[in-house]
This record gives sequence, structure tokens and C-alpha cells, in this order.
Amino acid sequence: MSDPIFWLGLSLLLVAVSLTAVLIAALPAFQEITRAARSIEKLCDTLRQEFPPALHSIRLTGEELSDLTGDINAGVKSTTQVVKQVDRSLEAARQQVNQLQQESRGLFAGLKAGWQALRQSPRSSNAMQGDSSGDRTQRRQQ
Repeated sequence: MSDPIFWLGLSLLLVAVSLTAVLIAALPAFQEITRAARSIEKLCDTLRQEFPPALHSIRLTGEELSDLTGDINAGVKSTTQVVKQVDRSLEAARQQVNQLQQESRGLFAGLKAGWQALRQSPRSSNAMQGDSSGDRTQRRQQ
């Protein structure tokens, strides 16, 4: 048993048996790795086919959103201008109403004063004529 060739042969046999056992045990793992590689290859092919149109669609959607954002901003600016114009118009209308109220107060006050003057005018003129004739009479008697 001290023959080195025997031990060398036995060692080689054991190494061969061990490698065979490892390869037999690893075959299912290699088969799974092969299936996974095929799945990855199919996935990459699908992504290669589907990804550019999807990216193009996303790019178009982004451009459309940018256009809509611009349109909305323009609409908001236009609306702001219209609101400012309406505010200016309302302020001008308020000023005109205030001016009309002041002018109508003056007009009504003038009409009222004129009406009162017209109503008192015949009485006071008669009274004044009577007073003046009475004054003349009294002056003559003195």
C-alpha cells in the first residue's frame, strides 16, 4: 500500500467521481440559468421593440403638456386683463354714479328752492305791494 501510483490513481479516480457528482448536481442549476438567460433575452427583445415607441409617446405627452401649460398661462393672463378691465369699468361707473348723485342733489336743491320761491313769490309780492301802499298812506298822514 505504499505504492505511489496506486494512491495517485485512487486520488484521480476520487477526483473524477467528485467532479462527476458536482456536474450532475449542477446540471439543474445550469438548466435554470439557461432558462433565465433566454427569458432575459426575450425581455430585452421586447423592451427593444416596445421601449422606443413608449419613450416617443412619453415625449409627445410632455410636449402636449407644455403646450397646454402655455395655453393655460395665456388664458390666465387674458382673464387677468379682462378682470382688471372690468374693475376699471366698475370704478369708472362708481365715479359716474357718485358724480350723478352730487349733481342730482344740486339739481333737486335748486328745483326745491325755485319751487319755494315761486310759491312764496305772489304772497310776498302782494304783501310787499300792500306794505308799500300802506307805508305811503302812513307817510302821507304824517
